[in-house]
Amino acid sequence: MPRFFINRPIFAWVIAIMVMLAGLLAIKTLPVSQYPPIAPPQITINAMYPGASAQTVQDTVTQVIEQKLNGIDNLIYMSSTSDSAGTVAINLTFKAGTDPNIAQVQVQNKLQLATPLLPQIVQKQGIQVVKSTRNFLMIIGLVSEDGSMDRNALNDYLVSNIQDIISRVEGVGELQLFGFQNAMRIWLNPSRLNNYHLTTNDVIAALQAQNAQVSAGQFGGTPAVQGQQLNATVTARTLLQTPEQFDAIILRTNSDGSTVKLKDVAESKIGTENYDIQSFYKGNPMGGMAIRLAAGANALETGNRVKAKMAELSKYFPPGMKVVYPYDTTPFVKISIEEVVSSCSSSCRTSGPP
Repeated sequence: MPRFFINRPIFAWVIAIMVMLAGLLAIKTLPVSQYPPIAPPQITINAMYPGASAQTVQDTVTQVIEQKLNGIDNLIYMSSTSDSAGTVAINLTFKAGTDPNIAQVQVQNKLQLATPLLPQIVQKQGIQVVKSTRNFLMIIGLVSEDGSMDRNALNDYLVSNIQDIISRVEGVGELQLFGFQNAMRIWLNPSRLNNYHLTTNDVIAALQAQNAQVSAGQFGGTPAVQGQQLNATVTARTLLQTPEQFDAIILRTNSDGSTVKLKDVAESKIGTENYDIQSFYKGNPMGGMAIRLAAGANALETGNRVKAKMAELSKYFPPGMKVVYPYDTTPFVKISIEEVVSSCSSSCRTSGPP
């Protein structure tokens, strides 16, 4: 075979040129990502156990889920992390070429077997199964240039007004928040609880019973009396929203008619759901979230869509708020593509028949 092409150099050059032209035409159809898809697909399970230690999370959540994940097709190995913030992340790695959609369905089916065995609070928080790439595409941050908003306010705005919109952008696979939204914090006083002979379970039960949405019905509803033409919906008390409303929750009614209220044993005030994560940008507080690319998505197009959507949302930002991008891999991807095109162009210019 080598002798055949040596004796026919023009034929060899024609084949070489055709191969190069085919390569140039194929550049536009190549997938664009930070790293080439040579790694085996991964499926990740995320769960949250608020207030639990790393060892408690490992024993009551991580091990229970791992024991039910055996027997999945094409599964190579799994790895997991359980941290002191109550967060669980289980990564399942599959053989190269495995369809991530089929793998995700199988993982979800196995997860259904473990869900009833998990603590009730973990089930209420929800368990997430994602098939996005594990490296970050970019990190989006919100900062207050005039200092009018603190970290908690920035994170709350990010979760309430931006998270859901960005998650629906085409190509976005998963969002990881570096902060939490605002929540009502109940700070219990142990000595006062002991004086009133109450426990934390008594407080939790009272909160669940009295902080509830009530459906009160309506006046004039069917079946109506003859001649009835109008009806009106009865609006009852909704979920509690202010610290004063929480302070008024009755924990116990004594035999003499007196009551023990939440303000007698605890302090209620608005804070953030979790204080374990703090993010900064150039030394200033920041509300941030990281974006992971969906499997098979175009990194450049996804990055441009996210930035365009953030530019659109920035028109409605409170005064002094600004969006920043502390970490962005799309310039690296773009430069890499330009270098590939430049190398191909240089090869075409320098090549030619002898």
